[in-house]
This record gives sequence, C-alpha cells and structure tokens, in this order.
Amino acid sequence: MSPSSKNNARSDKKNARTPKNGQKAPSAKKTPAASSTTGRRLAAVGAGAALVVAVVAAGLAIAKSSGGSGGSDDRAKPAATASPDPQQPLFDEAERMTSRREKGDPLALGKPDAPVVLVEYADYQCSFCGRFTRESQPELIKKYVDEGVLRIEFRNFPIFGDPSQRAARASWAAGRQGRFWQFHDELYAKTRKGDALAEDKLVDMARTAGVGDLDRFRADMKSDAAEEAVKKDQQEGYRLGVSSTPSFLVGGRPLAGAQPMKEFEAAVEQARLAKAARTPQTTEDSGKPKGGPGA
Repeated sequence: MSPSSKNNARSDKKNARTPKNGQKAPSAKKTPAASSTTGRRLAAVGAGAALVVAVVAAGLAIAKSSGGSGGSDDRAKPAATASPDPQQPLFDEAERMTSRREKGDPLALGKPDAPVVLVEYADYQCSFCGRFTRESQPELIKKYVDEGVLRIEFRNFPIFGDPSQRAARASWAAGRQGRFWQFHDELYAKTRKGDALAEDKLVDMARTAGVGDLDRFRADMKSDAAEEAVKKDQQEGYRLGVSSTPSFLVGGRPLAGAQPMKEFEAAVEQARLAKAARTPQTTEDSGKPKGGPGA
C-alpha cells in the first residue's frame, strides 16, 4: 500500500475486537462452481475485483495491527492540493462493490445518492462498536448525513457466537417494522453480552425501541429470511478480509476501530474530495445555445 493509504488506514488496535483465544471468524461458504462459459465471461471482472479485495484487506490488516495512537499528528489530512493517491481507483471500485445505495433500506441512513458512503461491519457484543454508536455516529449524522454528504450503511457482522447472531437477526426484524436504528441504538446504549441478549431481553428492547408488533418481531427474528440477510452481510465482510469489529469502508477506503471523530471527518473529507475530482464540473452557460442570440 502507498504511504498515504497506510496513514489513512491507521488505527489503534485497542479500539477493535476480534474473537478470543485465537478463534477464527468463520469463512464465507463456498458457492457452487459456475459453468466454464460463465467463468470465461466474468474472468476479467473477477480479476479486477480480486485486486480491489486484496487492497481493502491489506488496509484493514494494517489498521488492525497498527499501534498508532489516536492522538498522533502525523496522519494524512485531506487537502485540495494533495497528490492523487494511485490506489484511488481501487477504493472507488471498493465503494461501488460494497455500497448498496438501496432506496428504503432500513439499515441505512442518508440519501442513496450521497457523495460518500460509510459502510460499517459490527457485532452487537462489541464494546468498541457501541462506543462508535454513542460517540461518533451522532456527530457524523449531524455534520454529514443531515447535510446530504454522507450515507451510513450498517452490516451485521456477528463474530462472537450465538448471542451476537441472535441480536443481529433481531435488529433485522426491527428493521422490518421501520425501527432498526432505534433498536440498534438501544442495543448499544450500554455493553450487553451473553444472557443480556436472550430472546426475551431482545423483545423488551424492541418494545423500548417502539417496535409495534412484538409477535411479528419474534417470528421475523427466527425466520429464514433473517438468517439469510445476516449471512449476506457476513459473507460480504469475509470476502473483504474483515476479521474484527468495528471495521469501516469510507468511500471504499478502509478504517478500523472506534476512532476519534477527527479520523472519520478526515476520511469523509478525503472521500468527498476524491469524488469531486472525478465528477465533471458544469459551467454557468452549460446547456445554453452557442453563437449568441441569433444562433
């Protein structure tokens, strides 16, 4: 990775959680092999996607292993005069691959066409994920989401066992009734682990979050659809090399851990500048007929 990419991916490893005792996060299940015809047709696309995934995975690994302090002053700061990052096209492609931008997505905040998308991979037993939700997320919403600059898309990435899986499915079920973010914030209001995420406790939290039909909530939480939705999020993260929570992609650029707000501000501004640099600029007389009034 370029020095710029390493600086932008820096993270205090104490700000992210990984499975204990060397336990590996489960790998994404393999899908049946495609036909040779399909394989040939997608070969070029697959090669490009593999490169993008490799760059993102490397960035997340650097962010996870770095011992850099959140208060250091040598991290890269976005500036209009900064040299173009040669890896920017790969980050652009990573954003295209991971940003769903689906209208009406209950697990997203912000306009589908916002210039920058922040994708978060998180576990509901992760205390650092809770810190991000309580400390940085409200500021990001006020400063960027409400202004139409940023869209936040949440991905369930349960890596700490059955309670995490159950909470992830419950959050999806709350989203079915339009209360995902209220339930999400209630879950993260304090650190909850193990029995605190039992089914009855999750139902109580759903009631507090304003979920209206609790019988439907229970049924949705246990449904195959909930399991498939969570699995889809997990597999996306595994393909990118996510192994700790929280992990983020900001405009396709990796950032890991519950970083200070200024880290997220720098990442959003950098992504916004990169987007502006590749967006055609219109002039005041754009669309006007040429040659003067008599043309």
